[in-house]
Amino acid sequence: MIYLASPYGHADPVVREKRYREACRCAADLMRAGHHVFSPIAHSHGIAEHGVPGQWAYWEGFDRKCLQMCDELAVLMLDGWRQSTGVQAEIRMARELGKPITYVRRKADIANALGTP
Repeated sequence: MIYLASPYGHADPVVREKRYREACRCAADLMRAGHHVFSPIAHSHGIAEHGVPGQWAYWEGFDRKCLQMCDELAVLMLDGWRQSTGVQAEIRMARELGKPITYVRRKADIANALGTP
């Protein structure tokens, strides 16, 4: 299973919505290619809209458990990924857990970097 990390938090809700949609698009591309994918952004955006905090401090324990269950980490390199507290923490966690890490920008990167399941 692939854990798809991507930036989310931003003061502008339009930016958050765009990041959510990009995470969903990437997860869908991976799933169409036959991979099993967990995207914390795609799977939690709707929940966060109902009053659950969006800060990394709230989600860290949950995301760590999910990453432990995954085989690898794929980082979607959207604008802001290097500054994202969550993405950088997910990269550190994956390294601590010995998980392979792949960095992707677009659909072609996904197919080339991750191949077929």
